[in-house]
Amino acid sequence: MTHAPVAYVGSRIFDGVTMWEGCALFLLSNGETRILKPQELPSDCDLIRLDGGILSPGFVDLQVNGGGGVMLNDAPTVDILRTISLAHRGLGTAAILPTLITDTPDQTAAAIKAVIVALDQKIPGIVGLHLEGPHLSVARKGAHDGALIRPMQDSDLRGLLAAAEHIPNLMMTVAPENVTNAQIKAMANAGIIVSLGHSDCDYDTAMAAFDAGARCATHLFNAMSQAQARAPGLVGAALDHPDVASGLIADGVHVHPAMIRAALAANNGPSDVFLVTDAMATAGSDITNFELNGREILRANGKLTLADGTLAGADLTMPQAIRVLVEDVKEPLEKALARATTIPARILRSPPSLDRADDLVWLSDDLSKTRLVAEL
Repeated sequence: MTHAPVAYVGSRIFDGVTMWEGCALFLLSNGETRILKPQELPSDCDLIRLDGGILSPGFVDLQVNGGGGVMLNDAPTVDILRTISLAHRGLGTAAILPTLITDTPDQTAAAIKAVIVALDQKIPGIVGLHLEGPHLSVARKGAHDGALIRPMQDSDLRGLLAAAEHIPNLMMTVAPENVTNAQIKAMANAGIIVSLGHSDCDYDTAMAAFDAGARCATHLFNAMSQAQARAPGLVGAALDHPDVASGLIADGVHVHPAMIRAALAANNGPSDVFLVTDAMATAGSDITNFELNGREILRANGKLTLADGTLAGADLTMPQAIRVLVEDVKEPLEKALARATTIPARILRSPPSLDRADDLVWLSDDLSKTRLVAEL
């Protein structure tokens, strides 16, 4: 039995770069899509009429610690990965790097194994792994457990290089204080996406690490040495190096809109600023507290904090971050959407396809509601 082709009409269509008006999104039988003028549609096409909004590629989030009430650190298993991915797909995110926050070697090994299995099973949304630590700076640890932070050993490097043979998108956040440039170069040569973060290093040290192969900065401005007149720090280096892209938590809490504007204006190369949620267990859930490494994280007033007030991840979704860029930072909608879709996708060694119907998302015009196109 054959089915008539389907097209969506009545919404603007964002293709990853450009916003299209007055067009239809046509679904091919192989799951791919085309943007067509209404008169170009087949005569037997079934039309699904939408009441405004925007059809867009699903979001790509390279820093997702948890969701659906669970954290990857709780138990790095395939079931946990499935729960986290399902929660974020419900929020419009088609591709994630589940992120393990600084933990023990055994937990790190378990996370690597679970992601390899999840990729083999083709669990929707899982495209790799982000290891945020444990090779960070205690001075800029934030909510990470300082007792678990340590230098990278040869055995750690061997394990990461072996993991990169099976995980196409392996991201590693490190601090130059606890890794060498030779280790950074070895990881980069193996295809690992090396990102600098949770570091108190100076500008020259950061630039040397970027020259060695680090290509990203983790949650720009947060948990890193700041930019000052005579000491640009990691912030200054990340914005100055032409090959470095920076993740940004745009929740109106982690970074002031004025500083976001400054960072966006400072971009000087083909790399760019991209949005991350730094989402925790609260994403897609109504829970008000959870635990990380035995410490309680509290959710209140749009923030996640330890008992002492230290920020601990973000209570944020991608549509909320896009809205902050558009409404508070005054960035054009197309560029804000790109920072949640095509810009992070091109950082990946093996990027997901962003033109397949199963991974498209519909956003309301006020960016407050999302639904996967497959559920419309």
